[in-house]
Amino acid sequence: MKKIILFTIIMCNLITAQQENTLLLSGSLKNDTQFALNSLADSNSSFNFKITQSTKSPMLAGLMSFAIPGGGQIYTENYLKAGIFAAVEVGALVLATIYDGKGDDQTDFFENYANENWSAVRYANWTINNLQQLDGELYNDEARKNYYEQNLFNGTDVNWKVLNELESDIGGYYSHKLAPFGDQQYYEMIGKYPQFNVGWVDFGDDVNKPFDYSTPVEEQFKWYSKERGKANDYYNVAKWAVIAVVSNHFISALDAAWSASRYNKKMKINISIEEESIGFYKEYYPQLNLSYNF
Repeated sequence: MKKIILFTIIMCNLITAQQENTLLLSGSLKNDTQFALNSLADSNSSFNFKITQSTKSPMLAGLMSFAIPGGGQIYTENYLKAGIFAAVEVGALVLATIYDGKGDDQTDFFENYANENWSAVRYANWTINNLQQLDGELYNDEARKNYYEQNLFNGTDVNWKVLNELESDIGGYYSHKLAPFGDQQYYEMIGKYPQFNVGWVDFGDDVNKPFDYSTPVEEQFKWYSKERGKANDYYNVAKWAVIAVVSNHFISALDAAWSASRYNKKMKINISIEEESIGFYKEYYPQLNLSYNF
């Protein structure tokens, strides 16, 4: 009676555990019991648990780094890159500020120097007295008188409108009209075009002193030109530093978005609890699977 009960229990377990398999029994209690035990020993199952890894938003990472370079890299846990982008940002801003200030100081310096050493009156006086070599057609008493009557000279200053008309009438050697006093072009012209060489202190007040394209400009003209060039060099450094700041924002944003995408694909974690049956006993053991994409 005990053997019959044991055989019935075994058969029920087999039917439950292997519903899709057809059991071919021999009718022998010994053989069928052994077959049942072997089937149970070979059966196993597992319970899988997938751990969902937190993901990073590429759009959010990009916006964070666009606003503050390195912010998106911190969000995606790339701390070394975050430090690099932040350092570039700070360095470029400091460089832009310093060299913009140096440019301003140098500009004040050469403008003050020009105000003390270059005279529009000296320039106009030499010009009106050398019309013959500048443009023979203008060299007559009537033409010269006309400029004086238009008040080319106003006491210790000149009438800019009349001076510009005179320069236009001469043409040729006088290729440019003097920009208004204090204008950026004013300070550029007097140290760039040879026609304005006669206005420098070094040239002197001798209206009979010859000067044309073949005559070297004064050393003062050359020195002033170099000093003005220094200001431009400082401003150029500041300009490239500002370009670096803007570029750093864009590059950092693109890198942060890419890093977020890579972060989401980098690691997959799977934990499972494996079940193994040995005879009438079941044993469970955990299993951890990691996959890392480079």
